Amino acid sequence: MSNVSALFLKSAFKPDQFPDSSLPEIAFVGRSNVGKSSLINTLTNIKKLAKTSSTPGKTQMINFFKINESLVFADLPGYGFSHAPISIKKNWRVLIESYLKGRSNLKGAIHCLDIRHKPTELDLKMKEWFDHYKTPTILVLTKADKISKGLRNQKIKEISKNLELNDKESLIIFSAKTREGKKDLWKSIMRVAGLGSKTT
Repeated sequence: MSNVSALFLKSAFKPDQFPDSSLPEIAFVGRSNVGKSSLINTLTNIKKLAKTSSTPGKTQMINFFKINESLVFADLPGYGFSHAPISIKKNWRVLIESYLKGRSNLKGAIHCLDIRHKPTELDLKMKEWFDHYKTPTILVLTKADKISKGLRNQKIKEISKNLELNDKESLIIFSAKTREGKKDLWKSIMRVAGLGSKTT
């Protein structure tokens, strides 16, 4: 998608702060520091739309963005931040579960994983959750520019095996630096959101 308009809607620290919207919504989910914000910025061609942080687990809210007046991106706080207090981890779980279970206009999720690393236990649990609730999910392997092309296929096979992907599930290889995978990801987003081939 070449022409993208994006507007920050609001941040929500608790469920009653979620925006009142009937637009189809796509959630961005992944481990802390996996590159979700960079992915959103690359998709929208706006460098600082979603703020990146060098401190994993720092952001503990859901940020909502309206895209082209027809779609909403929900950037969920990263999971797996080991140094966060127990109270923050508990609040994270309540916020995320409330959103993923109760958001009626949620059409699907983009589950981000770092191509360089084996999926963590939390990565696997998140995929199990999506499978259980039959949430349409786009699996994206980020930071593809950080490994050699020779190692890439090996990592893809390892991650596919760890996630126990079936024949109908696929992985989109993505790089915020080279923009690899951007076009394919937009196509998948529009399909899952129910917007067909609409690109403007």
